[in-house]
Amino acid sequence: MRPLTVRARATAVATLLCAAVLAVAGVLAVSTLERHLTASTDEVSRSRVGDLLDQARAGELPTVLRNVNDDGVAQVVAADGRVLAASPNIRGRGPIVAPGRDRAERRTIRAPDDNETETYRVWLQDGATPEGEVTVVVGSSLEAVHEATGTLRRSLVIGTPLVVVALALVIWLTLGTALSRLDRIRAEVDAIGPDELGLRIADDGRRDEVGRLAATMNRMLARVESSVQRQRRLVADVSHELQGPLSAQRLSVELALAAPGAVDPEVLGQEVLAATGEMERLVDGLLVLAAADEGALVATAAVDLDTVVLEEAVRARTAADVVVDTTQVSAGPVLGNASELRRVVRNLLDNAVAHARTRVEVRLAVAGPDVVLDVLDDGPGVAPGDAELVFERFHRGDPARSRGPGTGLGLAIARSLTERAGGRLVLAPSASGAHFQLRLPLLSCP
Repeated sequence: MRPLTVRARATAVATLLCAAVLAVAGVLAVSTLERHLTASTDEVSRSRVGDLLDQARAGELPTVLRNVNDDGVAQVVAADGRVLAASPNIRGRGPIVAPGRDRAERRTIRAPDDNETETYRVWLQDGATPEGEVTVVVGSSLEAVHEATGTLRRSLVIGTPLVVVALALVIWLTLGTALSRLDRIRAEVDAIGPDELGLRIADDGRRDEVGRLAATMNRMLARVESSVQRQRRLVADVSHELQGPLSAQRLSVELALAAPGAVDPEVLGQEVLAATGEMERLVDGLLVLAAADEGALVATAAVDLDTVVLEEAVRARTAADVVVDTTQVSAGPVLGNASELRRVVRNLLDNAVAHARTRVEVRLAVAGPDVVLDVLDDGPGVAPGDAELVFERFHRGDPARSRGPGTGLGLAIARSLTERAGGRLVLAPSASGAHFQLRLPLLSCP
């Protein structure tokens, strides 16, 4: 058995709710009408009782009480049971209510109506008159109330199902229109294959929930396309980067095998080791970026960034023939992972040393809520249009302006690890050379 569709389930639930609401509303309407009509007749009867009693007291009571509606009944009865006055429909009949003191002011009785007997809702009131103690009875037949409520009830019994059917049809058609748009979105998304990620869902111009869903799906498809493109570029870049050292290793080994006596084993070992080291650095950088992308948890603690900067500056001085000025490095406590922050500082210094002509300047200071690290070099600088491009993976500047080869991952790793620590790394404006600025939240004292 196939399960009901969303359209069928929603229509059934909405129809049942509407039917229940209409049924309750119908019962309340009938009950309200009955109470209203009864209260109205009660008010008329009660007023007429007072009028007749006043007439009886004034000795002006007619024998035939004509000021009564067609469905009403009226009678004035003496204490000895004589009928002093009556409405035309019970003229010549005995008392419809036995005189006496023990009775309710309002009651329901059965009384004659010409040749029939009907149920009346009557009001009674006793009073003294020149004729002695009398009882005035005025009431209205409940048949009119029953007929009115019965008519309404029959109309509701016939009309409510028709309204429910009409509502069900409207709901079915409305949901069909909305769900057909959803089904169109599903079909269009399902038709997008791995080689068609540039396709998007057609915009029908509506800005309702379904229209916003289509816009959300298009944004998701754009993110998927961007992610796939990055993955493809990464695979292509890695393949390209690994091809160089692998080819160098293969060439060295082939030459050694072709002419064993013509190749110095020490030179061969150094060449193979250099190519292996290059691949190792590349793979290590990729692993760091992958861990940062996945958001893997790392242990954090208080780190004296100034200590890390000074230690890495010593290493940088021994690795290249440039001046590394750290005279403007002051205290900078931050919270983060020591090894990751060390790698950020190392990559920034390595990048500066690789492009500097003679000098690298390092500054570290507290600026408001942040610890700010500035690394400046006197090299050729970065073109204005490459301010963000330098942080892309495998991006390299002009090799002629660099002191040595690199993997093209240093600045990308530095930015990823900086953002992982809650900071920012940007290329700041500079009159000459390159100026990289790192901002990390200042470690607050407990």
